[in-house]
Amino acid sequence: MSKSFETIALVGKHGDAAPQETIAKLSRFLVERGHQVLLEDTTHRRSPGHGLQIATLEEIGGQCDLAIVVGGDGTLLRTARSLAEYDVPLLGINLGRLGFLVDVSPDTMLTTLGAIFSGHYEEENRSLLVARIDGQMATALNDVVVHKWNSARMIEFETYIDGTFVDVQRSDGLIISTPTGSTAYALSGGGPLLHPDLDATLLVPICPHRLSNRPIVVSGRSIIEIRVCGHTELSHVRVTCDGQTCLSLGENRIRVEKYDHQVRLIHPSGHDHFEILRAKLGWGENSPRKQTR
Repeated sequence: MSKSFETIALVGKHGDAAPQETIAKLSRFLVERGHQVLLEDTTHRRSPGHGLQIATLEEIGGQCDLAIVVGGDGTLLRTARSLAEYDVPLLGINLGRLGFLVDVSPDTMLTTLGAIFSGHYEEENRSLLVARIDGQMATALNDVVVHKWNSARMIEFETYIDGTFVDVQRSDGLIISTPTGSTAYALSGGGPLLHPDLDATLLVPICPHRLSNRPIVVSGRSIIEIRVCGHTELSHVRVTCDGQTCLSLGENRIRVEKYDHQVRLIHPSGHDHFEILRAKLGWGENSPRKQTR
């Protein structure tokens, strides 16, 4: 047993009992190997009866050497934001659809875990963003989205990067994305794909009034400030982080920058980011390379 992964947490998809069978298999496998296993408390409420120690995400952060996330990318996003400050690595078992972040199949997970515990794995760090508004703070692994709310009208806002004025635009909003999030909402908005190793931040307008408002990429160390202006009422604007956390505006300024902590992801040996893109985005479906395999 790898000493670096002695205490392991299991985290399942919230609001769904579907991971129960997978969690049961994982818990038996891990306990038989001699690992100490903790089950996240909300997962326990949806999937009880595994006989494991129950723990909150905060307790998992303080006690565990690894968290295994059973679900889809949304489950991993939520867990990553909670555990980033504790420096706990995450491994994803994919029970969702696309699975850009959760890349281990439940059919092969026990074999894969055996190899990982023997030291055959790869680790990468992913950056997060933090949004601050009027004393409120929320983090995001994918994106911070400034968007209209309860109104059919466009919103108007100014964008500043490191204190320098960039533009004023009228649109449905703005996606501020990490490289990880470049395959999510930002991709749907016409933004480029960024390799996750890049120290960069992506800004993608949502349905801008002027077609000259195009996506831009800036340094990951940049401080981005959005100021709501014109006739836009603050009550018609919201900020959403990873599509899961929503903040209202008490003032017209939104500050977004890189978070102090990163997310650690564990992948099986041979992890290939471009292979995932090919599989998930359907690249090269009819290529000679695929046909000769």
